Amino acid sequence: MPGRPESEGSLMSLLKRSGVVGGLVAVFTLALAVPASAHVTVNPSTATKGGYAKVTFRVPNEMDSANTTKLEVTLPAETPFASVSLKPLNGWTAVAATAKLAKPIEAHGSQITEAVNKITWTAAGDAAIKPGQFQEFDVSLGPMPEADQVVFKALQFYSDGTIVRWIDEPTTDGTEPEKPAPVLKLTAAAATGTAAAATGSSAAPALTATSSDAGKGDGNGTWAGVIGIVLGLAALVLGLLAYRRSAGPAAAAGK
Repeated sequence: MPGRPESEGSLMSLLKRSGVVGGLVAVFTLALAVPASAHVTVNPSTATKGGYAKVTFRVPNEMDSANTTKLEVTLPAETPFASVSLKPLNGWTAVAATAKLAKPIEAHGSQITEAVNKITWTAAGDAAIKPGQFQEFDVSLGPMPEADQVVFKALQFYSDGTIVRWIDEPTTDGTEPEKPAPVLKLTAAAATGTAAAATGSSAAPALTATSSDAGKGDGNGTWAGVIGIVLGLAALVLGLLAYRRSAGPAAAAGK
């Protein structure tokens, strides 16, 4: 039985090599595109010390068979806020609980002896956060303390009785804890740019939890797509070089 022409064998070898490279590219791209475990976050992630800001607590539903029916956010007692305002959200009731301060604070020329220490949002009817969805809860806070950050510990309640405690504070070694609490970083008033933009966001309209917004994460998906394109181009270049190397001897033999 006659053997295959050398050029055909070279082509088959090229296809096999290209298939392996393409498979590796696809696997690597998919690995990068897998998002980190979704958790309760505060957005924007920065604000200005001494200023006021509108912050949004973004709550995704991580379960496949239960709805998120309630969210509790604790405001730190060591850095109380003199002013806390809640934005109404259709289908949810919001309650701000107050507590007496161990040490009064001063705001706008008057002493504040008690402040909001916990905010609870509870879903009514069909407003619960269903699997594959998220919701956003807006709060106006201020003035911001003279601290490096504010940690908001949050409890997420599900319809099946599960309670997820997002209360782990940031680690000193930079690794993310298992159940990280939402953290608002604070910058000095003189540091304009990002911090100023974050403070100015109090005038921005509230975001609506729609299917189009769900794709807006922290940018991981966009970077994964860019990296995938670069890897795909690299695979194409490698395939062309391999073809030229294999086609060269075949062409010379056919002369």
